[in-house]
Amino acid sequence: MANPDRLTALDSAFLHLEDHSDAHMHVASVMVFEGKAPSLQQLVEHVDNRLHLVPRYRQRLAFVPLGQGRPIWTDDPHFNPYYHIRHTALPKPADDKALKRLAGRLFSQRLDRSKPLWEIWLVQNMSGGRFALVAKTHHALVDGISGVDITTVLFDTAREPAAPTAPPSPWNAKPLPGRAKLLGEALVERATVPGEMVRGARALVRTPRKALSQVKDTIESVSATTLEGINAPAPPSPFNVDIGPHRRYTFLDTDLSQFKAIKDSLGGTLNDVVLASVSLALGRFLRDHGHDTDDLVLKAMVPVSVRDRSKRGALGNQVAAMWAPLPVGVENPAEALRRIASAMDDLKHSGQAVGAQVLTNLAGFAPPTILSQAARLQPRQPFFNLVVTNVPGPQFPLFLLGRRLQVLYPVVPLAQRQALGIAVMSYDGHLGFGLLGDYDALPELEEIATDIKLAVAALARSAGVRKRARRPAGKTPNSRPPSANANAGGGSANRNSNRKRSSGRPATTT
Repeated sequence: MANPDRLTALDSAFLHLEDHSDAHMHVASVMVFEGKAPSLQQLVEHVDNRLHLVPRYRQRLAFVPLGQGRPIWTDDPHFNPYYHIRHTALPKPADDKALKRLAGRLFSQRLDRSKPLWEIWLVQNMSGGRFALVAKTHHALVDGISGVDITTVLFDTAREPAAPTAPPSPWNAKPLPGRAKLLGEALVERATVPGEMVRGARALVRTPRKALSQVKDTIESVSATTLEGINAPAPPSPFNVDIGPHRRYTFLDTDLSQFKAIKDSLGGTLNDVVLASVSLALGRFLRDHGHDTDDLVLKAMVPVSVRDRSKRGALGNQVAAMWAPLPVGVENPAEALRRIASAMDDLKHSGQAVGAQVLTNLAGFAPPTILSQAARLQPRQPFFNLVVTNVPGPQFPLFLLGRRLQVLYPVVPLAQRQALGIAVMSYDGHLGFGLLGDYDALPELEEIATDIKLAVAALARSAGVRKRARRPAGKTPNSRPPSANANAGGGSANRNSNRKRSSGRPATTT
């Protein structure tokens, strides 16, 4: 029987992607709250009182000797919440710009594998009577979809904090397994678990017609995944260069209702509108920096959750991927959205996401040494130019120790030779964009965020979406200022006239 504490093949691959590289495989978020920050002790006690609901957060990795098995999660006998929950403050004016710089530095630091793979930074005394949390969790521990559910452990849905749920018993760490035990269990598991696959094959043979149908569907879906990458590799781009260990980070708060209105007017899904915004923005950025975008189609890896509803809230990764085309050479907003919506609809019916899941499941039977080598081959496989992930979040306010969460900005890690990652998450009427870039390769990261603003505004104009008052972060619907501007592309005239352009060409209107 497989050890439930053993990392899956995909989780293990995220560890291998860090080996001998400058990639840092942690997902993260920047959360901004209203009001005065709690003290460090208050936050630590609040988190500590709820850690029994997420026991993995008290566990560290134990590695199998000689690489003869994937690591397992085991209790950390030296667990100290004050190591994982830290506090800091921003230099004046303690604004969003300073928060972005701090986040970039924190995301440049790899998590310590000898301890539980997470950190939370309490950022006190921000401008505007706010504070922030910057949270990091290794991708081997949690994926974006399950991460949304885990936030319910730390947050309340009412301003008055809920009484902590008493743990069934006081937590005491189990002894760390010895090297002999780790090796022996891994070898026994390797010899016995594949037998489950053989028994499963015999069960399928009992119903040959069903078996043949399943085999046919699996082959077709795997082919859709592999051939898509082999036959049409991602084109060269300035986003696909060697990266270093340092990061830049910026974020952008947009109005979720505006994206929905664009979708309703022009067609497609909300995710299609997000991808169209990114495509228009990257096209503008490339042209502004002297790159030819005629007929250029970049490829975005779009993670898709394949987690069963019954397993929502479980830690670990259950994701597949689709390769989404970004027609950056198309400057007409409505046409860009139409092409992306059509392509994504075709991909959903092609079985590509199912094929990626099948390949992930097959990797579970690969020896760890093969997994390690496969992860090292990742930079040589130009299947996609960047990751664009869109995660649905709760559409109601959340509270931490009585303080309301205003906005949330997600983070997706950079892989080797991928200098840009864009993560998007919805929350309480907001759509937060988080852009992570390599510090040296993308010094103009802030320009891309501005280009996304302009792209959203252009899509809104094409859709005939009127400007309307927008609810500021953290305000109730009754407190909307009548003069607020809902158009995420506001200020484009100043942006066009003041922005420094390396190409020396006039602005391209999307």
